[in-house]
Amino acid sequence: MSHIVHPYSHRLGIIKDWKSRWFGLKGEYQKLLKGDILIRELLLKRLRGMYVSGVDIERGPKLFRVIIRTSRPGMLIGKSGEGAVKLKNELLAFAKRHALSGFENLKLDIEEVRSPESNAAIVAHMITEGLEKRLPFRRVMKQTIDKVMANRDVKGVRVYLGGRLGGAEMARTEELKKGRIPLQTLRADIDFARERAHMTYGDIGIKVWIYKGEIFADKNPRK
Repeated sequence: MSHIVHPYSHRLGIIKDWKSRWFGLKGEYQKLLKGDILIRELLLKRLRGMYVSGVDIERGPKLFRVIIRTSRPGMLIGKSGEGAVKLKNELLAFAKRHALSGFENLKLDIEEVRSPESNAAIVAHMITEGLEKRLPFRRVMKQTIDKVMANRDVKGVRVYLGGRLGGAEMARTEELKKGRIPLQTLRADIDFARERAHMTYGDIGIKVWIYKGEIFADKNPRK
């Protein structure tokens, strides 16, 4: 009973939707899955620091749609859409180089995250930014948690850091929690994200849990 489950996969199909939405026939499933993983890795590496909360992929017989959710869409789109066009061309060149299928009708959508403080991925990026600027990790954790809890949608938040905190020789873990985090309740809307802060003496692992209340059948966006 003590096994730790991923909060997102634990609720998949109940209150959470899939991040890749397509149907793969026999023989092509592996190729399509590999394409999705490579595109996701490229985008998350290329858009690091732009507060990207997630990348969704939709495929159809005549459509390949990539949805990027960010709290800084202006930085991504660029002046008169130059950034978005450049990114689309990069994706097409990458697909050609790796012989990925289904990129003929690529459509790139950039969506704005309205409430960045209640999004776990963006909060993890904020912590990463603070740690990489050499700010004291306890101060970063406390300030971030206070900022998140100031949002009225948020009922609870938990932040975990692991690694050579403060440049210490021995790696250790630190955790800070405020409010409730019901991990076993399936209807609990828990947003979870993992991130790494690249320091000169090694990486620091960051985990963020944000609880936004319970979703019932009449309010479930998936129904």
